[in-house]
Amino acid sequence: MTNTMWRQDEIIELEITDLSDTGDGVGRFEQRVVFVPDTVPGDILLVKLFNVKPKYAHGQVQELLQASPQRVRPSCIVADKCGGCQWQHIKYDYQLSAKRNQVTQALERIGGFVNPPIDPVLVAAASFGYRNKVTYPIGMSATGHVQAGYYQKGSHKLINLNQCPVQDQQLNPLLAEIKLDIQKQGWSIYDETRHKGLIRHLGLRIGRRTGEMLLTLVVKDWNLPGIETQAQQWLQRYPQLVCVSLNRNSDRTNAIFGSETRCLAGIPYLREKFAGLDFQIGPDTFFQVYTETAEALLEVIQSELNLQGHEVLVDAYCGVGTLTLPLAKQARHVTGLELQSTAVEQAIVNAQQNGINNVTFQVGPVEKILQNLEIIPDVVLLDPPRKGCEANVIKTLRNLKPSRIVYVSCKVATLARDLKLLCEEGLYKLTRVQPADFFPQTAHVEAAAFLVLSDNDQDS
Repeated sequence: MTNTMWRQDEIIELEITDLSDTGDGVGRFEQRVVFVPDTVPGDILLVKLFNVKPKYAHGQVQELLQASPQRVRPSCIVADKCGGCQWQHIKYDYQLSAKRNQVTQALERIGGFVNPPIDPVLVAAASFGYRNKVTYPIGMSATGHVQAGYYQKGSHKLINLNQCPVQDQQLNPLLAEIKLDIQKQGWSIYDETRHKGLIRHLGLRIGRRTGEMLLTLVVKDWNLPGIETQAQQWLQRYPQLVCVSLNRNSDRTNAIFGSETRCLAGIPYLREKFAGLDFQIGPDTFFQVYTETAEALLEVIQSELNLQGHEVLVDAYCGVGTLTLPLAKQARHVTGLELQSTAVEQAIVNAQQNGINNVTFQVGPVEKILQNLEIIPDVVLLDPPRKGCEANVIKTLRNLKPSRIVYVSCKVATLARDLKLLCEEGLYKLTRVQPADFFPQTAHVEAAAFLVLSDNDQDS
């Protein structure tokens, strides 16, 4: 084999030796890297090259010559096409080891940590049927039929689904049947190219402990003829359904939800049990998609903090209080910080209905609120979006010097970046990292990192 084979559409033989942080298999060909989806270390394949660059390329499987011992048959018939899952073809135990390795590599390469203290991944109770929330793009087939599903990997071609093995299976009938109702109503389907049409997404949500469901249609405009009657029919057809909502997103954007939601029938939230508390969750409320694993990670956080009842906590990026409220039961006071005002409104209601009165909430950008706090917290809990913490958050924390920081992250690259900054000059010590599998069958991994202020700084 020579360099002449390193070109577009060339077919090469490749052994997969690793997994990338996006879930693709990784192989090497003449000192160059090839990324191949739907593969697993140990596979030997014929691969067609595309997107060829001087040092790397992407590949498409042409033939599986030898299957890895870690390969299994996917549970979903469109797993090789649908972009919802990357790893259904990989044994679950191997998924867990790959996710732990993701965390290790990020902390070592990006964070600069040597032998970081990483626990085994917190195992999901079930690797299928776990998602409590799904949001499906709505499209139209070439034959004029309404479709709902996920986009094909690397494209905006819609893969039509009537069921999904990773979502709570009680949602499957709604996924299959709501499309037919949209078809019968004759509502126009949104075309992202022309920015025309009404129906953009179908959102479904279920309380895993209560069984209550929410149905939301994301629309370009409120004017949906007959929707009130149809909403009432859906409530009658599905006894577990407690609300039908419209969410308006009139922007030319890839964002799913707009800022306005209207409940057309029922009550505007479902009820859920979490950590022994009662929560209200709206259609666009952020709430972890795997209820049981989120609860298990909370238990790890509670155990590690071992609060004695005298501590003052700050919960940055607190959402509706899923971590704030359970921790408040063990602390003197918790202050929750959150950008989204509707989330704070729900957090306040959640605190009231659980009789928790040692919490306060502040609305606004965390980076601004944190630097103006009038309290000196003993513990700060961080749970930022994928982009991680703003630089000013890190700067403020280094000035505040809380004795402990817990950083919950859904993207280990930004976690590693921020931990490195927090631990600069030995200010904090990384004592433990607990990965958790919130998204089985995908390459995503959650992690909680625990930092302790160094002894010298505690004395200063």
